[in-house]
Amino acid sequence: MLVTALGVLGVVVVVGALGGLGRAVGAVGGLFSGFIDEVTSTATPSTTIAPISDAPTIASPDEPYTSEATIDLVVTIPPNMVGRDETRVRIYLTLPDQVAAQVEERSVGTGPRVVIPIALTPGENGFSATIATPGGESESSRIVTFILDQDAPVIVLSSPAENATINRDVVTLVGKTQARSTLVARNEANGASIAGEAGSDGSFELVLAIAAGTNGIQITATDPAGNPGELVVSVRRGSGVLAANLSASRYTFSANKLPQNIQLTVVVTDPDGRALAGATATFSLTMPGIPAITFEATTAGDGSAVFVTSLPAGTAQGQGLATVLVTTSEFGAATDRTVITIQK
Repeated sequence: MLVTALGVLGVVVVVGALGGLGRAVGAVGGLFSGFIDEVTSTATPSTTIAPISDAPTIASPDEPYTSEATIDLVVTIPPNMVGRDETRVRIYLTLPDQVAAQVEERSVGTGPRVVIPIALTPGENGFSATIATPGGESESSRIVTFILDQDAPVIVLSSPAENATINRDVVTLVGKTQARSTLVARNEANGASIAGEAGSDGSFELVLAIAAGTNGIQITATDPAGNPGELVVSVRRGSGVLAANLSASRYTFSANKLPQNIQLTVVVTDPDGRALAGATATFSLTMPGIPAITFEATTAGDGSAVFVTSLPAGTAQGQGLATVLVTTSEFGAATDRTVITIQK
């Protein structure tokens, strides 16, 4: 620039000789003034725009269900964004069947994490986060879901019925409630208790000891959000036992019309009076003049087992005896008998 200025000065001399000195000197003065200002002025720093950030992350809850109306979102900030005054973290809420809407904006602060209190809407709440800088907004974080549930779980008991008579020393409680609820059943009559958990479909089955007489049983279900629900049912322990009822197709036969078939049938019921399948029934038929006949069968779904045999010719007149012995692994044993008569 100095060389340029000297060159211009030479031009001024020439121009002065031609009579244009006044105009040339003014031009040169302006040139030198601009040169001096440029050399002596202080440099102005350029503006640095923060780059668009990576997406932040939101910590997932151990249990998405909660009964608390306000929760703390813990957002982890990308390391290169921490401490930038012009940088913000934005929180978006997505409700079922709705588009995401911004609900909160905070400074990223000076630490790696930002804790942001957020009010929940009943039901499912999906949260995502972005980093906003002067250069733009980052991609959204993965959506983290919280579910606000403040309703007590409902317990529906399908068995036993209220005031049912239970003819054994335990009662089986069968029902449904909210899925994954923790269950506790307690018998006020004897202090016995049992704990369990409802399945993914809410179904449960609890076996609880009962005492003689009336038993008041309290069932408590605590859902994943921590809401408790209760149900009380009363049952009575009866004195019922395993029962076997033996019958014959005929009870009287004529000796001169033998041989003839006879059918023995046993119906087995458990201590609650329900048909019992899977029991072992051992039949025995002892008649005058012939060897004893035995047969083993298993009761069907209706609790029955059948034995068919023939009374041969030569069976003597008189009374014989048909018996059955029923054995079970759960309820012990039971017997029954009936008389079969052979006439002339």
